[in-house]
Amino acid sequence: MLSRISQFGARLLRENRAASYLPNSRSSYYRGQFSQHFAPAKNTLFSTTSNHDEDPQDKDKISVTFVNKDGTEQTISIPVGMSILEAAHENDIELEGACEGSLACSTCHVIVMDVKDYNKLEDPTDEENDMLDLAFGLTETSRLGCQVIAKPELDGMRVALPAATRNFAVDGFVPKPH
Repeated sequence: MLSRISQFGARLLRENRAASYLPNSRSSYYRGQFSQHFAPAKNTLFSTTSNHDEDPQDKDKISVTFVNKDGTEQTISIPVGMSILEAAHENDIELEGACEGSLACSTCHVIVMDVKDYNKLEDPTDEENDMLDLAFGLTETSRLGCQVIAKPELDGMRVALPAATRNFAVDGFVPKPH
């Protein structure tokens, strides 16, 4: 059974092929038949598969530097569209995220170190501000890592991890990411 998008794409191809047999400025009539003078339509309309010519490494990525609690720095490459929290978990950076990005805690609190980068972020929602109020070491450029999404204009951004977090569920417990 075809999905609705596949059915729609197939219908468009059929209609395009049917329309191509009608006379137009590019066709000529010869012995009672129409002769077409244009290339056939490609069958890649509405394809849900990826383009195999693209290298997966060519995805847009940005560079983000994490300043750890002890002052050491770790620079990682993050795909555009991924949250800072997810990227930290994938790269073994100690950013807790107890609620797994559901805006129910403040354990993924990060401090954007440059005001220019902070101003490039979308404004925090009321829910994020409510959780930030509970964060340890709140600053003017504090955000929740689960809400900071990588985009090209944030390339080179630096974020600091606060000295501590407040996890009201189990203070001191650091969950392992899935």
